[in-house]
Amino acid sequence: MTPTATKADPAPLSDPLHRRAQPPWLGAGLAASALLLVLAARYGEDTALLGLIGIVLGIALYHGALGFTGAYRRLFTTGDVSGVMVQLVMLAVASILFAPVLAEGQAFGRSVSGAVAPVGVSMVLGAFLFGIGMQLGGGCGSGTLFTVGGGDTRMIVTLAFFCLGGFWGSLDLAGWRTLPEVPGISLGQIWGYGPALAVQLAVLGFAYLLLKRLGRDGDRPLWPSGGFKLRSLFFGPWPLLFAGTVLAVLNWGTLVTAGHPWSITWGFTLWGAKAATLVGWDPATSGFWTGGFQARALAAPVLSDTTSVMDLGIVAGALLAAGAAGRMAPSIGIPPKHLLASVIGGLMLGYGARLAYGCNIGAFFSGVASTSLHGWVWILAALPGNWLGVKLRPYFGLSS
Repeated sequence: MTPTATKADPAPLSDPLHRRAQPPWLGAGLAASALLLVLAARYGEDTALLGLIGIVLGIALYHGALGFTGAYRRLFTTGDVSGVMVQLVMLAVASILFAPVLAEGQAFGRSVSGAVAPVGVSMVLGAFLFGIGMQLGGGCGSGTLFTVGGGDTRMIVTLAFFCLGGFWGSLDLAGWRTLPEVPGISLGQIWGYGPALAVQLAVLGFAYLLLKRLGRDGDRPLWPSGGFKLRSLFFGPWPLLFAGTVLAVLNWGTLVTAGHPWSITWGFTLWGAKAATLVGWDPATSGFWTGGFQARALAAPVLSDTTSVMDLGIVAGALLAAGAAGRMAPSIGIPPKHLLASVIGGLMLGYGARLAYGCNIGAFFSGVASTSLHGWVWILAALPGNWLGVKLRPYFGLSS
């Protein structure tokens, strides 16, 4: 069988300006967004604001076609570095925004803390597994959400098994944490946020220049030569640099609103646990779920959990953006091999994220922006996993 591409982690959008909006899907996106905000407001203004941030994140991810998975696949298969270069810019902007807030330890009267996690054997293995899962499942943490909202039915399967894998990982986490690891290390707390920021910007700048020299430009420039038309703000597409900058600003907005940076996969793990209770699982059998934050979240309504609210906001925002761009076209027929890839990839994504203290967003993006060592280690482990996942894709009938 000749490998075929899927709609997961979509290719760069090049033609939506001549497309017409799809009123039914646009209306569905608006209705879903409004309903989410109304329900989230029952749990406080901050929860509703985080829901709104999630909606705008979904729009930015969809209109910017900002898929980490596709960026790494193009890097390994064609040498296209544009997707990775915009990630470096996004990390630099977020680091600049985060540094003064984290140095102060508060913002607008609210205490804040960065995404800092231990570095160890299980964390490295989890990031490596997550990288493989990205390529088989067709998306990362954010990519899975915005492609589900954008109408990719295969990604619904990936998301379901992503949740199952995260729940499975939570049950095994205590055993994995007996392996060697060092406590979370914040470069900002050790060196001071000024010096730590300078070092990070130097590393990111060096990586940017190196990629620019050794790689090749993709079909989609970081900023279009014709400029950014106002109409594109709603209908798309968004330039890569603009979309990446919006994500960095919204991550900062999450930090000062929630008190912590943007994360995604905790919501998936929680959804998996809630689903397990419906089929008879007893949380008392798991140390992970019997105390503290986890037990409270499991007992509370889903929309009281701010990560879940943001995750659902991303789906609603992507649905709105897809309807506005006129690109919503769900397909029912999915080849069996693609479904198998989604099952295996989803499980690896969820399990790997739980071991690695997060995904490409919570561990990598938010971790590096917080000057956490684990954010840097995460990407060093995830990239080889992505490379291996790319090599495995043809066995599942997926494009290499």
